[in-house]
Amino acid sequence: MSLTLEQKKRVVAEVNEVAAGAQAAIAAEYLGLSVGDMTELRVQARAQGVHVRVVKNSLARRAIEGTDFECLSDSLTGPLLLVFSADDPGAGARIVRDFAKTNERLVTTAIAFAGQVRPPEDLALLANMPTLDEARAQLLGTLHAPATQLVRTLAEPAGQFVRVVAALRDQQAA
Repeated sequence: MSLTLEQKKRVVAEVNEVAAGAQAAIAAEYLGLSVGDMTELRVQARAQGVHVRVVKNSLARRAIEGTDFECLSDSLTGPLLLVFSADDPGAGARIVRDFAKTNERLVTTAIAFAGQVRPPEDLALLANMPTLDEARAQLLGTLHAPATQLVRTLAEPAGQFVRVVAALRDQQAA
């Protein structure tokens, strides 16, 4: 059953709204996946705040016009699903990567990040990106390390003095 013009406009508007707020997008072929597999993928994606949508390519091209993902237009051929990551750019990539390990029929065809199309091989790079909390923790650790080392360096002479005095005390007591 084909969509009416109004339904097509709603689909385009919905996908455009999701794409406008997303940080990364992945196009993947889903040919041969069962309904149960697709439902499982959508449940995993929803739990991570990732939007998965199967859209006709012509509607998808219209939907991504004017967004950072307009660069994907040439890659939209064949039966594809679009995966949009809103808060964490790597979340969608992790879901697709993990799902593709058990379902070889899900094949990544293109990735868009920061307004550029990336090859499917870059899925692992995007998936291994730290989350926002992990990046903050790494930054905090990097900023904290010099201060910690300075405190250790300043405290070491006093510690050595105490150990020398304790050794002399032990020597005199023996």
